[in-house]
Amino acid sequence: MDRGKVRSFALFLSALVLLGRASSIGAFVKRGEESGYIKISLRGDTIEEQIVITRKIDIRNKSEWLLNGKAVPKKDINEISQRFNIQVNNLTQFLPQDRVCEFAKLTPVQLLEETEKAVGDPQLPLQHHALVNKSRELKKLEVTVKANGDTLNQLKALNAEQEKDVERVRQREELLAKVKAMKKKLPWLRYDMKKAEYMEAKARESDAKKKLDEAAKILNDLKEPVEKQKEVKLKQEAACKKVSNLISNNNNKRMEILDTESRLGVQIQGKYEEMKDLRKQEYSRQERISRAKDELAASLSELESLPTYEPPRDELDRLATQIKELQVSAIQKRNQKSEKEKLIHQKKVSLRQCLDKLRDMENMTNKLLQALQNSGSENIFQAYQWLQEHRHELNKEVYGPVLIEVNVSSRTHAAYLESHVPYYAWRSFVTQDAADRDMLVKSLSSFGVPVLNYVGDGGSNKVPFEISEEMDKLGINSRLDQVFDAPTAVKEVLTNQFGLDYSYIGTRETDQKADEAPRLQIFDLWTPDNHYRWSVSRYGGHVSASVEPVPPSRLFLSGTDVGEIEKLRSRKKELEETIVGLEESFKTLQTEERHLEDETAKLIKQREEITNTVQHERRKRRDIENRIVQRKKKLESLEKEDNLEANMKKLIDQAAMLNMQRFKTAIEMKNLLIEAVSLKRNFTEKHLSSIELDRKIKELEVNFKQQEKLAMQASLHLEYCKKESENCRQQLVAAKRHAESIALITPELEQAFLEMPGTIEELEAAIQDNISQANSILFLNQNILEEYETRQHKIEAMAMKLDADNKELKRCLAEIDSLKESWLPNLRNLVCHINQTFSRNFQEMAVAGEVSLDEHDTDFDKYGILIKVKFRQTGQLKVLSAHHQSGGERSVSTILYLVSLQDLTNCPFRVVDEINQGMDPINERKMFQQLVRAASQPNTPQCFLLTPKLLPDLEYGESCSILNIMNGPWIEEPSQAWSNGGCWRTIMGLVGEC
Repeated sequence: MDRGKVRSFALFLSALVLLGRASSIGAFVKRGEESGYIKISLRGDTIEEQIVITRKIDIRNKSEWLLNGKAVPKKDINEISQRFNIQVNNLTQFLPQDRVCEFAKLTPVQLLEETEKAVGDPQLPLQHHALVNKSRELKKLEVTVKANGDTLNQLKALNAEQEKDVERVRQREELLAKVKAMKKKLPWLRYDMKKAEYMEAKARESDAKKKLDEAAKILNDLKEPVEKQKEVKLKQEAACKKVSNLISNNNNKRMEILDTESRLGVQIQGKYEEMKDLRKQEYSRQERISRAKDELAASLSELESLPTYEPPRDELDRLATQIKELQVSAIQKRNQKSEKEKLIHQKKVSLRQCLDKLRDMENMTNKLLQALQNSGSENIFQAYQWLQEHRHELNKEVYGPVLIEVNVSSRTHAAYLESHVPYYAWRSFVTQDAADRDMLVKSLSSFGVPVLNYVGDGGSNKVPFEISEEMDKLGINSRLDQVFDAPTAVKEVLTNQFGLDYSYIGTRETDQKADEAPRLQIFDLWTPDNHYRWSVSRYGGHVSASVEPVPPSRLFLSGTDVGEIEKLRSRKKELEETIVGLEESFKTLQTEERHLEDETAKLIKQREEITNTVQHERRKRRDIENRIVQRKKKLESLEKEDNLEANMKKLIDQAAMLNMQRFKTAIEMKNLLIEAVSLKRNFTEKHLSSIELDRKIKELEVNFKQQEKLAMQASLHLEYCKKESENCRQQLVAAKRHAESIALITPELEQAFLEMPGTIEELEAAIQDNISQANSILFLNQNILEEYETRQHKIEAMAMKLDADNKELKRCLAEIDSLKESWLPNLRNLVCHINQTFSRNFQEMAVAGEVSLDEHDTDFDKYGILIKVKFRQTGQLKVLSAHHQSGGERSVSTILYLVSLQDLTNCPFRVVDEINQGMDPINERKMFQQLVRAASQPNTPQCFLLTPKLLPDLEYGESCSILNIMNGPWIEEPSQAWSNGGCWRTIMGLVGEC
């Protein structure tokens, strides 16, 4: 078993920090493998019950727990560890090689805690912890009781000194209390005065109410005759209104008859006018027929005299041909112009894309400078700006910072390069002249940036890089100085100073064959996942290797190619010149197109003029023909109109009928006028009777209003008396509320009021006398009574608190004594048993040793276990520590202490890692015999001793097993020989051939 098994136990509880090795779980996977697993088998409570715990890990730091082949959470594994009392963090159960010194550094208190957890009764550490907490609580209670007792005595002394002053204060308080009692009577005296005023106001209100009732009775007696006369008047007015309505209806009927008669007169007059018009129309019709015949003859004559017009078809055909030719030419020019326009647009789009790409690549400088600033170079922007502003003062080209001069096309290669080259180099500036270097060192020193000077010959003597057949088999495809572009000076500085030409790049396949790289004199190798480095010892020529994961690139955001920037600038200039030429050609085509359009417009205008002339002649003939048709229709219409005699007879009959209707309306009008005269006489009589009734009502209302005025005055006087009474009542209520707010009348207070003066003036004089007596009592501290009483309350509370703390102190002492009686004897017996075993074992190994319990009364947090040893007869027993004993002596003492715990440990197994390292052969052999004897006893935990070597001829018991772990890149053939039963010489021979 090797130290890999030691790591297995720690890995099972994720206690990586206990090993002091790698901090990530993936680092424990075998090199060249993707994953691994650890399996531990434990026996359960019975022989048949077997618990198999497996943990699978991989290089991506992922972990999976299996319990008897089933995936479970880590919580279940922790519960099993607690069930079997497996404490990986307890050095008495699990002691790695790197923590032997740490075990020796354990203080006696820590050693006691670890021992209690590992051996003996499980209640011991719990009782110890409880005793430590109780002892701290006891100390706090003792301090509290003492402080509270002192404070209580001080408060009592202060109150005793102030008792005389407090008595004088109380006399003054009594006088002021008497004044306060007198002041309580004042508002009640004022209340009695207000009560008397209120009773007087109520009496006045009662008299006013009686007067109002008498006036109201007289008013009601006068009101009845007035109401009767008003009822008679209303009936008379209703009769007048009825007659008035009849007169109105008669008038409306007469108006309707007048309207009818007027309408009939108008209709008769209209008939007479129609007769006159009919005679005039017949004469006019004959004249219009004669005029229509003349117009028709004139139109026919005009049509016959109109010459025939023939359009110029040849001229129109010629113009159409010329227009078509010019339009075709214009379309061709327009198509050419459209093509030119599209080409210009394409070129402008290309130019815009070129400008955007150029701007992005130029902005990459700012991004790289920002990355440097974010990583710690706070003044890199100022340094870069200074260089741009002073370039004209330099003798040769200066580059920098180096990061913006380097272009890496691959992000993977960028990660290699960034990790290989130190950070300071990326923010450095590279000069090619000594004077320039001195100038930059002086000017840029305040910015904190390095300056490197290049004085080489450009690397002209270097051998070009070639990949050999062996490299190709390993998967090596390049070298670190071949994967980036930079100015010659920058590239030479990076290559020469940081050995880029000795660092090679491989693929993922190279990880499987990385061990063969040193054979090709390759001592620095990069793969996508790992960085391999080999170093050769100057003394023995031994080769040691280290493997680190490749960190991602932080500075290289993306590559910038200086050559690409120049290409883009040339492309931009070429596109701008092409666009200018195309725009000139476009303007020429536009001018030619406009000229063709003008010529076409002139020809179209000539064709339109000829066409208009043809249309005018055609329209002229068509208008004459239409005029002839219309005049024929008009003549036919005039000839078909009705004759005069029939129309005249019809009009005479209609006029006679209308005259008969007018006669009937005249008779009806006469009857309505007779009825209207009779109604007017009746209305006049009723209206005069209504006027007489109105006069009588007014006389009665005058007397009623006089009496109403007297009643109103009585009502106003009553309202005034009510308001006055209400004001007095409110004042009385307010006075009572004020008096009650000052003091409520109680039998005791009423008796006290009888002993006081009975008037307001006498009571105020008595109050003033008592205030004067109280003011004559003077003292310095105005708050002395309040302080005295507050302090008295504090004394009472402090006394109660002190009594409770004393009870709590007694209870805590009782609990400590009870726990101590249970814990300390068991602990003493346990330490005594450990001391007997340790002393006996130590006598066989060395000279003498003992284990003792360091007791400190009730300071249970100071209790500890002292291990004292001596390895020389002349020496004395000394406490085990790194200052008094050597490493081998500490190892012997440690293993003997662990052996002493063997038969007391309550756990399934214990692990000790390489404890025999540093021991001399004699002590190592004795130690091994002690360990075998202790581990072979019945009912003791299984013990694992992990060591890279053992002494020959050791004595093993029947319960001992030896497990050899074969591991390493050259162990495959020897392990096969060992498994086949070969002898050690054969195995050594195989190793020698390697």
